[in-house]
Formats: sequence, C-alpha cells, structure tokens
Amino acid sequence: MRTIRPLLKRLHNVNTFSPMYSTTTKAKIDEIIRVDHAGELGADQIYAGQMAILGGTSKGPLIQHMWDQEKKHRQKFEELIPKHRARPTIMLPIWNVAGFILGASTALMGEKAAMACTVAVETVIVEHYNDQIRSLLDDPEKNKELLETIKQFRDEEQEHHDTGIEAGAEQAPFYSTLTDIIKIGCRGAIAISKVI
Repeated sequence: MRTIRPLLKRLHNVNTFSPMYSTTTKAKIDEIIRVDHAGELGADQIYAGQMAILGGTSKGPLIQHMWDQEKKHRQKFEELIPKHRARPTIMLPIWNVAGFILGASTALMGEKAAMACTVAVETVIVEHYNDQIRSLLDDPEKNKELLETIKQFRDEEQEHHDTGIEAGAEQAPFYSTLTDIIKIGCRGAIAISKVI
C-alpha cells in the first residue's frame, strides 16, 4: 500500500492537456501568448498604416525601423501559438483592420500625431509586458523562453516609446486627449483578447 500511494499521488497530479504545465499555468501561458500575438499583430498594422501615409517623409526610415521590429515580434508569437498549443483570439480580423486605421488616421493628422500614437500604444504595452513578466516569475526556469522573449520585446517597445517622445509626440495637437483615447482602446483590446 505504501508504494501505491505515491504512484496514485503522481497520477493524480498529471495534467492531461500538456505535460509542460499545470492546468492553471497552461491557461496563463495560453492567455499571454494569445494577447501578445494580438497586440503584436495590431502594432504591425499600426506601423503599416503609418508607413502608407508617411513612408516617403523624413519619418519614413524611423517608422520602418520600428515596424521591422514589430514584424519580428508578431512572427515570434506566431511560432509560439502552435508550439504551446495556444488559441489565437477570434478578434484578429478586427484588430488587423483597427490597427491599420489607427496608424493611418494618426499619420494623416501629421508626423507628431503618429508619434503620439506610438507613445500611447507603447506605454500600455510596456505596462502590460511588465505585468506578464511579474506573473511568469512564479517559475522562471519553466517559463524561461517566454520570459526572455517578453523582456526583449518590452525593451524594444520602450525604445519605440522613447523614440516617439524624441520625435515630438508631445507637440501633437491635443496630445493628452489623443493619447488617453488610444490608451483606453489598447487596454480594451487587451481585456477582450484575454477572454475571446
């Protein structure tokens, strides 16, 4: 009987969904990958919209540099989805269109408004990534790949934020109102993508 109890205990703790995670951790990892993939897709489209309007201006190379990094972020999460058997959000088609419209519309308002959009989006994303990093530190060894990925992307998003400030974002007309509205939209998209 003594030899059976430890075996039964081990069998009871086996996760039938994935050998890598407990049920709670698997759900957390799924949510992180789903939300971050959606966010990086949205960011990719924001920069695509900005490039469509400002690609031929002096800000074109700057926007292209940030866009290239966002494409890599999106690609990484597209690799992580099947690897972790995570489910992407059903909102992808909407975030795809909304991101492009946001990027293009702020670019139509001028270079500084486009940079204000970048600052607003990246402010929310950096906060969001910091929250995820804290939650993944419960088991840093198991979550090593995801932690390293999110830390790197968080630092690059902070660089985008700082670039936007240096490029005159705060001089955009109605800067506070514009960035507050964009931040509310980003936080709403994150909340929705966590659920569906």
